[in-house]
Amino acid sequence: MFSVLRRSSRSPAVRGPLPEHIEAIRLGALKGDPLAQVQWGQALLDSDYMDSDPKAAMGWFSIAAAAGFGPAENMLGRCHHFGRGCPKDLARAAVHYGRAAALGDEWGRYNLGILTLRGLGMPADRSRAFALFSEAARNGHAKSMNILARFLEEGWETERDPEAALGWYRRSAEGGDYRGQHNYATALAEAGLVAEALDWWRRAVVEATSDILLAMERSLMRLGTGGDAGLLARVRERLAEMGIAAQGK
Repeated sequence: MFSVLRRSSRSPAVRGPLPEHIEAIRLGALKGDPLAQVQWGQALLDSDYMDSDPKAAMGWFSIAAAAGFGPAENMLGRCHHFGRGCPKDLARAAVHYGRAAALGDEWGRYNLGILTLRGLGMPADRSRAFALFSEAARNGHAKSMNILARFLEEGWETERDPEAALGWYRRSAEGGDYRGQHNYATALAEAGLVAEALDWWRRAVVEATSDILLAMERSLMRLGTGGDAGLLARVRERLAEMGIAAQGK
């Protein structure tokens, strides 16, 4: 363990004095706080204050994981999932996500559900994915709530239940997931509750990815003068920032 700590705690290439809150995290990591170790590892992966050092980040995640800290297992899973500090290995990512889920980490459960649903690093198993998303949703994970709603809306691995699906979309939206916010807004607009729908789309536009922005643009275009021209312009502005052309005028 000491050798891992010695290697992973080497000084990164810092671009100036660390802000107080980052320095506090670093010191907490050195003192053995698993949460601080994960946070410091995340800073080593992506930070405005130092050069990225994925291998050192993995070292810190490994230390916290050895202490039985679920979020650390999830971060090790992400490193293997995306090849950060190690070769990309989806099967190994699934192992770490599974350990995170077993330790009660809902991000780990969600990430394992994604791999299971898509058949990444393992055979696809929609029934198992449904169970994983269901448990994470019941435990308050907003992104899992959105996917559970989709299962219920489509009748995947369960009876179709549009009313329950709408409820989970609402909870996902309230939990801050931009996909849940878009899906809930879409349902509200279809029910004629346009003002409420626009409010949720205004929240979603801030963090939405290109696929959601394109879907949002289509919905706003269909609303025409009954929509929100300013919001539509903001959606197109965000798409332009991503190098994606608007679909209409």
